[in-house]
Amino acid sequence: MLDEKFFLQMQKYVENYIDIIPVDVCESSEKVDYSIHKEIELIELEDFIEDNRKPTLKEVLFNLIDEKNTSDADVYKKAGIDRRHFSKIRSNPDYQVGKNTVIAFALALELNKKETDKLLSSAGYSLSESDTYDLVIQFCLEKKVYNIHDVNQALDYFSLKPLTGLHS
Repeated sequence: MLDEKFFLQMQKYVENYIDIIPVDVCESSEKVDYSIHKEIELIELEDFIEDNRKPTLKEVLFNLIDEKNTSDADVYKKAGIDRRHFSKIRSNPDYQVGKNTVIAFALALELNKKETDKLLSSAGYSLSESDTYDLVIQFCLEKKVYNIHDVNQALDYFSLKPLTGLHS
């Protein structure tokens, strides 16, 4: 259940984009009847989600496979992912894959940094510029090192865990 604090924060956030809710509502110390605003807020929230939702990992991944004119089997084999795991990704829209799996797909598809960022973002991940592991991955992408074994060697150089053995 959402509390009053949540609605106050959401109103302030929404005010930055839409000038519907009066500022004095947020600044009032009196008890406010939120039932008046709940319907408006829910509509605004639904509109916000609809306007800002990006494609899912599944949509981005399978579009990239089509764009690269390659087969699903080639991609999951090159990524070191078994057929059943790949099938789960394809068939279960709620299935959450791990960051390493997404990186393995990016390497298998020989994506550049921008394409990799888009693929990672579609799964809720990103490459950090303050994490050694992520910097090794970024370096490999920039140098067009796409072979997972080579990337694992680069990771091993810094005593980091390899991409292989992917199950999440």
